[in-house]
Amino acid sequence: MFKKFTNGCVALVQRFLPDPFIFCVILTVFVFVVAIPVTHQGPLEMVAHWGGGIWTLLAFSMQMALVLVLGSALANAPAVKKVVVKLASIPKTPFQGIVSVTAFSILACWINWGFGLVVGAILAKEIAKQVKGIDYRLLIASAYSGFIIWHAGLSASIPLTVATGGEALTVATGGAITEAIPTTLTIFSSYNLIMCAAVFFIMPFVNAAMHPSADKVIMIDAKLLNETTSESRIAATPAEKMEDSRIMSGLITILGLAYIIMYFKDNGFKLDLNIVNTIFLIAGILLHGTPMHYVNAIGEAVKGAGGIILQFPFYAGIMGMMTGMGADEISLAGAISNWFVSVSTATTFPIFTFLSAGIVNLFVPSGGGQWAVQAPIMMPASLKLGVEPSVTAMAISWGDAWTNMVQPFWALPALGIAGLGARDIMGYCVICLLVVGLIVCGGFLFLT
Repeated sequence: MFKKFTNGCVALVQRFLPDPFIFCVILTVFVFVVAIPVTHQGPLEMVAHWGGGIWTLLAFSMQMALVLVLGSALANAPAVKKVVVKLASIPKTPFQGIVSVTAFSILACWINWGFGLVVGAILAKEIAKQVKGIDYRLLIASAYSGFIIWHAGLSASIPLTVATGGEALTVATGGAITEAIPTTLTIFSSYNLIMCAAVFFIMPFVNAAMHPSADKVIMIDAKLLNETTSESRIAATPAEKMEDSRIMSGLITILGLAYIIMYFKDNGFKLDLNIVNTIFLIAGILLHGTPMHYVNAIGEAVKGAGGIILQFPFYAGIMGMMTGMGADEISLAGAISNWFVSVSTATTFPIFTFLSAGIVNLFVPSGGGQWAVQAPIMMPASLKLGVEPSVTAMAISWGDAWTNMVQPFWALPALGIAGLGARDIMGYCVICLLVVGLIVCGGFLFLT
C-alpha cells in the first residue's frame, strides 16, 4: 500500500509538475489574481508591489548561487573527493545508501542549512556511482529531504532572531516580545529536540521504504557523474607560471584563514551564509592547489546556477505581492495568517500557526520574509490565547521549513549539483512532507 501510494505521487508529479520556472510563473499569476480581491487593491497596485519586490533578493540570490558554485567546486577538489568517496563506500545496498544519505543530510542541515544543502547532494552523487541498483531520483530526494529540519537547528533564523532581543524585535512582533527569548526555550527546548530526533530516526527508513522495485529503478550511468578535470600543462610564459603558482593560491589562503579565525573569535560558532561561503571559497582555493585549477572548477560548477539566477527575482516579486498592502493595510499573507488565528484555540494555535506558515512559505520562501509577515499577527495572538511566544516562534519556524519539500525554490542548488529536474524528486518529497507534518503536529499537540 505504501509503495503504491508513493508510486502514485511520483507519477502524478512527473505528469503535472512543470519546470520550476513555469511553476514560479504560475505562482506569480495566482498570487496576482487572488491578492486583488483579498487586499482590496487594483491590478496596477499589484504590478507596483511586484515590480518593487523583484530586485529585493539580489544579495540573497548571489549568496545562494555561491553556495552552489563554491560548494560544488570545493567538492571537486582531489582531497575532498577522496573523503567523499570513502564515505560513499560505506553503504553496500540501496537500502543502506538511502538511509545513510538521509541521516547525513538531516544532521548536516541541522548544523547549518547552507552546508547541508550542498554536501548532502554531493554525497548522494558519489553513492550513486558506487552502489548498484539504487534509484538516483530517490537518492537525490533523500539528500534534499534533510532540509526539512533546518529551521529547528543551529542556523534557524527565527529562533536566533528572537534570541537577540532589542527594540527591533518588539516592533516586529507588535509589542508581544519585550525581552529576548533564549535558545533553551526554542532550538534546545525538549519538545523541539524530541521532534528533531523523531525526524532523524524515522525519515531515513521512510525514504528507504519508498525505493522502487528492481524493475522500476532508474539508475544513472556513473560516467555521466564524473566531473571534468583540467589537464595539466607546462607553464611557458610568466603569465602561465603565475596562473599555475601555488604561491598565489597560498597568499590568498593565508588572508582568508586569518579572517575566518578572527570571525569565529569575535562571533563564536555562528554560521551564516557569508561565513559558510567564505569557508567554501578559501578551502576550495587551498585544496585545488593552483589558481587555474580553481578557476576551471568554478567554470564547471557555475553551469548549474542558472535556475537560481533566473527564478529568485520572480520569487522576490511574489513576496512583494504577498506582503504589499493598500489603504486598508491588508496583505494576502496577513489575511491567511489572520484566518488561521480566527479558528484557533489555545490547544490548536501552535498547529494552525505551523500550517499557516507552511502555506505562506509556498509564496514567501524566505525565513526573514516569513517572520516579517507573520510575527506581527501570530505573536500578539499567542499572548491573547495564553500560548508561549517561544512555542509560536518555533511553530512558524517548522512551517517555514516544512513546505520546502514541495517548493522547487530551495531545491535548485541540490538539483543543480545532481543534474536533475524538480519533477524527478518532488513526488518522493510529498511523502516526506506528509510524514514530517504528522510528526510536527503531534509534537505541538502533545509536547508543548
